[in-house]
Amino acid sequence: MQNLTPVGQQTVNDLSCRYNLSYDAVMHMLIAVNNGAGSMAQFNCPELGGGGQWMAGGMTMVGDMFNHGLKNTVNNLCAELANALANNTIFAPNPTTGSQNWWPNGLGQPSSSGGQNNSRYALFPNRLAVEVNGAVTVYDTLDHNIGGVSQQQGSNDSLMFNSQYGNISVSNLPVVSGGGTTSNQNFVQPAVNNAAPVNNPQPQPSQFEQSPSFEPAPSIQPSQSATGDVFQLIEKLANLRDIGAVTEEEYQNKKNDLLSRI
Repeated sequence: MQNLTPVGQQTVNDLSCRYNLSYDAVMHMLIAVNNGAGSMAQFNCPELGGGGQWMAGGMTMVGDMFNHGLKNTVNNLCAELANALANNTIFAPNPTTGSQNWWPNGLGQPSSSGGQNNSRYALFPNRLAVEVNGAVTVYDTLDHNIGGVSQQQGSNDSLMFNSQYGNISVSNLPVVSGGGTTSNQNFVQPAVNNAAPVNNPQPQPSQFEQSPSFEPAPSIQPSQSATGDVFQLIEKLANLRDIGAVTEEEYQNKKNDLLSRI
């Protein structure tokens, strides 16, 4: 059995006390959750009803299927174990055998790791290292509490992880280093527009810019219905003349101008 780190030891002891379970029972469930990449666990623990299965965000099955209290205990215990594995180094690293780890040395030891097909992953605090076809990429996990990483069958660029926000593609995480995965879309990069390029036309001048020699519109000749308005203006001009506001010459010139529009 792999040894625990001091944090892992404290975690098992704390959960053992809070759930009123033996140390061995909690340790059994810890290994089961870790083997399931933090997202599922298959176990056979007498203290928890014998054989059963747990899945993050899914159905929990125990030997005593009608014992809802036992189901809640298993579900809560596995969820806490998955969270501890995602955010802490629970298992102590195995003694080195002369071979180096496949992930960058600065990351330390992972809280959980796994792999399938031609890819593998290792989870660290705030970092996720993924190796696909020998190329290693390190991602920033942001505020995600990763509970497990999985891969769709037959696809090398379909790595998914589950967190408190649900299932999210690994390719949507910011890349810290590397970038050798077949799908390396950083979500902070602007989206690429696949539409055909469009030549940007030169800015078109506004309506007034198009007519720099704009001149006021010619005076509109009054229609028959507007003839009365002309005579009213002449009458007003006459009143202005009578009170001395305009001269006789100004009056005559303006009157002739108005009459010419009829």
